[in-house]
Amino acid sequence: MSPRLVHLKNRGEFLKVAAARRKFVTPSLILQARPHEQGEKGEAAPIRVGFTVSRKVGNAVVRNRVRRRLRAAADEILPEFAGANSDFVVIGRRAALDEDFTTLAGHLKSALAKYDKNISGQTDKRRPGKKPARKPGQKIHK
Repeated sequence: MSPRLVHLKNRGEFLKVAAARRKFVTPSLILQARPHEQGEKGEAAPIRVGFTVSRKVGNAVVRNRVRRRLRAAADEILPEFAGANSDFVVIGRRAALDEDFTTLAGHLKSALAKYDKNISGQTDKRRPGKKPARKPGQKIHK
C-alpha cells in the first residue's frame, strides 16, 4: 500500500520545511524537503506536500497552471518514489510551464533521488576542509 499525500496549507508548515535547509534544484522546479516523526500507533505518517509558485513566473493564470502541472506530477511520482514520514515543498519555476509532462515528472524523480541519497548516505553536511562557524562572542585562539 502506498502512503497517502496530504497537502501543506499553513505558512508555518512551509517555513519548517524551508528551515531544514535541504534544497534540490532542477530546471523546472525546486524541491525542499525535511523528514518528520512517525505517525501514531507505529503506522507510517503521510507524505505531506505543498506547492508554491512565485509572482516572477507570471500572472495568476500562469502560476495556477504551473501549480496544477506540479500537483499532477507529484500525485503520480511521490507515492511511488518518496519515503513516508517526509514533508516536501515544490517550488515551480518558469520552465515548468513549457516542459513536457514526462520531463517535468523526471525532474521531480531526480530531485527525490538526490534527497534519498542525501538522507541515507550523508551525516556531515560540511564540505571537507571547511572550518566550523564561530559562535557569537567566541574568541579566536592562535
